[in-house]
Amino acid sequence: MSKIRVTQVKSQIGRLKNQKRTLEALGLRKMNQTVEHDATATILGMVNKVQHLVSVEEVK
Repeated sequence: MSKIRVTQVKSQIGRLKNQKRTLEALGLRKMNQTVEHDATATILGMVNKVQHLVSVEEVK
């Protein structure tokens, strides 16, 4: 299973509550924080929901 690295690049201030909760569920609480996750359908759906706030790269 492949892994992805997700980095928060924009602030969650002023965003909708469900977007803030999605970032927290991904493990992102601060700007420029990076976390790694398995590329499952659930995680990819969460990343898609906040794609304007994060950057994503594949880990090899």
